[in-house]
Amino acid sequence: MTRTTDTTPTALRVLAVDDEKPALDELVYLLRAQTEVGEIHPAGDATEALRLLRVHPVDAVFLDINMPGLDGMELAGILSEFAHPPAVVFVTAHEDRAVAAFDLGAIDYLLKPLREARLGEAVRRIVGARVARTPDTGQPRTDPNEVIPVELGGVTTLVHRSSVSWVEADGDYARLHTSAGSHLVRIPLSALESRWENAGFLRVHRSYLVALRLVTGLRTTGSGTVVCLRAEGTAAAVELPVSRRQVRELKQRLVHGPRHIWTNR
Repeated sequence: MTRTTDTTPTALRVLAVDDEKPALDELVYLLRAQTEVGEIHPAGDATEALRLLRVHPVDAVFLDINMPGLDGMELAGILSEFAHPPAVVFVTAHEDRAVAAFDLGAIDYLLKPLREARLGEAVRRIVGARVARTPDTGQPRTDPNEVIPVELGGVTTLVHRSSVSWVEADGDYARLHTSAGSHLVRIPLSALESRWENAGFLRVHRSYLVALRLVTGLRTTGSGTVVCLRAEGTAAAVELPVSRRQVRELKQRLVHGPRHIWTNR
């Protein structure tokens, strides 16, 4: 049954999907407390969700992962093929699926037991993506690679790409260095290089990926070339080695970007 809160034209139309009725009722209850949410359509499984979507287009889908028949991941994959796909937020007790969820383009990943404040953050992200729709296509300018889920001690933290200064290879892992500290993620540096190459990051060395916005210059030393990154937030300034074959590309990227400062000592 459809539940309605805000009826203004800008209110979000939401589909809530969970095969466990108590969990679904709680999700609907918490969604009703969000002032940005209007229509709420509850569904007990993916089949019912798809049936409702044929009749009620929505702006966002909040869904569980483990469900009979099509699970939440499979449903999200189907939604991504829609001409105008809704934003997807996973609401689950399984913290180990966050990476796969964001690979599918999820806008957020919420862990049960659900907290109203955390749900509010997800709703605001949906609203923000909605506001950022491009005028020509109407599609949200969201990038699934903007957020990296970091799992530590049973807690999933979302690290935004815009907060990353540089990335260091650590075997099959990568360490994200931000102004708030460093985070080890189960993603190879080569994968991040590919995902972030069009977002202002460049692989300068087999072990390092840097944010070009923070580069203040290059410096030659007796052993080669280093790239200088300015301090940001509480992070200190840093110098990282640049491989010989990457020096030319780094200079070209910087010359055509906002900074092109070279220093020699």
